[in-house]
Amino acid sequence: MFHSSFCFGSAGSFVLVIGSFLNPPAGGGAERQIVRPVNETQRVALTGNIRPEATPRNDLGAVDDDLPLDHVQLLLRRPDAVQQQLDAYTESLSDKSSANFHQWLTAGELGQRFGVAEQDIDAITGWLALHGFHVDQVYPNRIAIDFSGTAAQVREAFQTEIHNYEVNGVRHIANNTDPTVPAALAPTIAGIVSLHDFRPRPMFKPRRPQYTFDSGGEQNAVTPGDLAAIYNLKPLFSSGHSGKGQTIAVIEDTNLYSTADWTTFRKKFGLSTYTSGSLKQVHPAPKSGTSNCSDPGVNADGDDSEATIDAEYASAAAPNAEIEVASCNNTNTTFGGQIALQNLLNGASTPPALISISYGDCESDNGAAANAALSNLYQQAVAEGVSVFVSSGDEGAASCDANQPSATLGISISGYASTPYNVAVGGTDFEDTYLKESSTYWSGTNSSTYESARGYIPEIPWNDSCAGKLLASYESGSSVAYGEKGFCNTATGDGYMTVDSGSGGPSACAKGTASAKDVTSGSCQGWAKPKWQSLVGVPSDGVRDIPDVSLFAANGVWGHYYVYCFSDPDNGGSSCNQSPSNWASAGGTSFTAPILAGIQALVVQKWGRQGNPNPIYYKIANSEYGSKGKSSCNSSLGKDVASSCVFYDVTAGDMDVNCTGSHDCYRPSGENGVLSTSDSSDKPAFSAATGWDFATGIGTLNAYNLVFSKDW
Repeated sequence: MFHSSFCFGSAGSFVLVIGSFLNPPAGGGAERQIVRPVNETQRVALTGNIRPEATPRNDLGAVDDDLPLDHVQLLLRRPDAVQQQLDAYTESLSDKSSANFHQWLTAGELGQRFGVAEQDIDAITGWLALHGFHVDQVYPNRIAIDFSGTAAQVREAFQTEIHNYEVNGVRHIANNTDPTVPAALAPTIAGIVSLHDFRPRPMFKPRRPQYTFDSGGEQNAVTPGDLAAIYNLKPLFSSGHSGKGQTIAVIEDTNLYSTADWTTFRKKFGLSTYTSGSLKQVHPAPKSGTSNCSDPGVNADGDDSEATIDAEYASAAAPNAEIEVASCNNTNTTFGGQIALQNLLNGASTPPALISISYGDCESDNGAAANAALSNLYQQAVAEGVSVFVSSGDEGAASCDANQPSATLGISISGYASTPYNVAVGGTDFEDTYLKESSTYWSGTNSSTYESARGYIPEIPWNDSCAGKLLASYESGSSVAYGEKGFCNTATGDGYMTVDSGSGGPSACAKGTASAKDVTSGSCQGWAKPKWQSLVGVPSDGVRDIPDVSLFAANGVWGHYYVYCFSDPDNGGSSCNQSPSNWASAGGTSFTAPILAGIQALVVQKWGRQGNPNPIYYKIANSEYGSKGKSSCNSSLGKDVASSCVFYDVTAGDMDVNCTGSHDCYRPSGENGVLSTSDSSDKPAFSAATGWDFATGIGTLNAYNLVFSKDW
């Protein structure tokens, strides 16, 4: 067992002396990495741990020394050889020829086989205790430690100060420099996941206000019945594949505003006839130690709208499933959703087989430590047989410019969606309005459950921006969006100055540190391309590319959007005691992640847990598309698309957005340009194309054919 002693070194520094008479690690875990005495005067910086907003311009000075910093997450690092073993094991879980096929692990088994050596954990927790921290939890995965203390203790132990900042009129706290740790501990410490209170953003966009319900009926709004008709869920439900016995966890940092909204949604849209469908709100506790998950109530950030979307539309795709709203309160340092996910995967019970996450932050903003923590969590989920679905984003290929009227920071994607272990779910719109064929695809009246879609509808990438060639052509007669006379520089185009659109792009700053604020630069590197991401259209760029699959996500630019029951008047809700035409309405990939999780729940009902389904998705798509694509599965065929297709290849349109500035912006003249992979020519970021593309990934799907594919 571990032995240590403490003594004072020169200049009064603490020295932690680790005994040399240690036993080998138990089980198949890692060899020790901490092999030297811990000298406080010899330190290493944990780079990639500063928020870009933590600038002198925004700095309001240090926080009080006694400010509590509860449930800080310390991410540990496996030895390279052990990480390689885990990577190989994770890959083998979806290989039918492997003895490891679907041999899921518990969190404890993962820790024993692939965790950090127990002696190294003892050394780190001993060092934390030495500096006055309370160690709340050493997770069974042996890769994360939860601890609490004060701002003064963080300054003393990690030699970084916590300051107050004001960003766009909102007060925040964050560390002002990269934290440091003693060099002896550094081989086992990957980083502090968060020393700030900047939260990821929810991935939904309110409906564009100029669009209303069609006078001929509620045909522009997409309801659960429409969803079932478009993506061929109806025959699944009829055959008993509706999610019975499955649990879908939606990860949140808030409770629902009202659970009655979920019940009303199901009743109004005919889902309550699936009597096994249920809802519960949980605040998952860790397996042991001090609980770090408190009931968040309805948080002040307005995220209850996100939670409502997630719960209702997961149920729309799997109406007989149990929907579990898993939420924890945010702390001064840690996103409550991340605590909830960590505890679900490391709890006393087997985690749900399906998890949906509809939050995000661009890779460089999120930071190397937080990106690595997400990758580790998602990889653990896969090892436990859990499928993780994450919204790809709502800002085209400009994730660092989220919620801005124009892209200025170049190409970037969400760090929440870019890991190799999750399904990144993108967004589409419907092409019928552009084609002037709406009556072909929508009935003029609604059914009793507000369904009007006649069946599959041709799809294009969701794109609200004036830079989109289809929108520019429809409104101006020319697809040219840039230049003094381009659509983005006209009075009409000014009404479409936004980055709101489905997201995709290459992973470029999951690791390293950007040298320019919010811009992929400096030592930035992306996650390596997983072996399964091979398909016609996937670039040979060596990095993880997203999205994987896309579904309808638009918020009304072509007249189509989602409605949901959300009665919180303070956050855009309205009473549900009226027609759905007056309910809350929105779009965004917040809808697509829980919907695809719901569809995957039908796969799990038939075939069992799948872990990461991406290897199978890409295998099916490769068989279907071949080396050149398959014309009969082209989404633009609409009602004439082949009935045998599993995936529908989206080939028309783009998700390009308007831009200004000098980063990935083609602006030959005029105030506004278009986001481009070249500054000197128009190379849209990005267009739909045959096979896989950055705009929609593999494309969209026929749920029935996916569930009954023999590749599972």
